[in-house]
Formats: sequence, structure tokens, C-alpha cells
Amino acid sequence: MKNMWAPWRMQYIRQAHEPGCFLCAIFKSPPSQDRRNLLLKRGRTCGLVLNRFPYNGGHLMVAPRRHVAELQELRPAEQAELMRLTATAVTALKKILRPDGFNIGINLGAAAGAGLRDHLHLHIVPRWTGDTNFMPVLADVRVMPQALGELWEQLAPALR
Repeated sequence: MKNMWAPWRMQYIRQAHEPGCFLCAIFKSPPSQDRRNLLLKRGRTCGLVLNRFPYNGGHLMVAPRRHVAELQELRPAEQAELMRLTATAVTALKKILRPDGFNIGINLGAAAGAGLRDHLHLHIVPRWTGDTNFMPVLADVRVMPQALGELWEQLAPALR
């Protein structure tokens, strides 16, 4: 039996139980911290964030800047910008990463898989034909082909 170490996962495990909302903290931080926070684009009502603990390379999240848990709580301007930023993100990801498709969705509630239940966010996960491999099935490990900082540097200019 061989061990595969993924020590960066410990940060996620510890953060999952910290008080407060990480999305609110990111949106309240000054623009000078955007790269550190992996915040790619600040909209008027929503923002686009690179997922720090991604399901796949290029996994992004679009979220309202306001702390809102439910879809029906979104104001019309937030609904519109959520979709606009999603379309903008898909365009940028197609240009930079050239995926074969996308999974786009919102997990509402713990039963649906929401890790952050009280701040609504939409996931954009690029997919490539054949990208499901043996690692998640056998070892609960994902192979990430690119560092998050490097990907931020590629996507940020494309989203300006």
C-alpha cells in the first residue's frame, strides 16, 4: 500500500469549522488583497472567486456580495449579475483552459452538498472528456494540474 499525501486539505478541514463567512470576508477586503483571496472580479452586486479547494482545475464560484442564503432572497440586480458573471467566467475559461464542457450549479442546503450553507454561491466547474480518473474513486484525491496562483494570473486579465 502506498500513501499519497495531500497536506493542503488540512487547511480546508480546519476552515470548515471556523466562525464567520469566508465570502463576506473576501468581499469586504480591499482590492489590494484580491489575488491573495483569489477574487477574480468584483461586480456591483456579485463577485467571481477562484475556489481554493476545487473539484477540478478552474473551479470558480459566483456569489452575491450581500450575505444571502436563498435564491428567492436575491434582488433582481443580483440575479442578473450572477448570471452575467457566470457567462463572463465561462467565456474566459473557454479561452484560457479550453475545456470540453462545464458543470454549473448551486447546492442549496446540507443535503444538497452545500459546504457553505448561509451564503449562496454558484459553482462553475470546467470539464474535459475523460477527466474523471481513478484518483477520486480509489483514493478520495483529486489531481490538480495547475497551481491556483498561476491560474489566477491567467484568468484575472481575461476577466477585466
